[in-house]
Amino acid sequence: MDLYIYYRVKEADVASLLAAVAAMQASLAQCHGVACQLKRRPETKEGLQTWMEVYAGTSEGFAAALQQAVADAGVDQYTTGLRHTEVFMDVTPCA
Repeated sequence: MDLYIYYRVKEADVASLLAAVAAMQASLAQCHGVACQLKRRPETKEGLQTWMEVYAGTSEGFAAALQQAVADAGVDQYTTGLRHTEVFMDVTPCA
């Protein structure tokens, strides 16, 4: 399963969020063996950017570990509104 989590961040909080998420993802990759990515939409609207965390190849129970990691890293203090999570699974294996 792959997790896609998107949320908004104020431009003023971008540097703080980047530092928190980068450290969090490094720890999650090491402890859980997941491939992590951090992305954002190219545009800014009304002082807000939309960011996305991607976690590929997660195992059962990873969502709970991620939730704890977010709390431990204080990520929510830099976001505006809720974190939205989408879950996708592979349909066919890659060749």
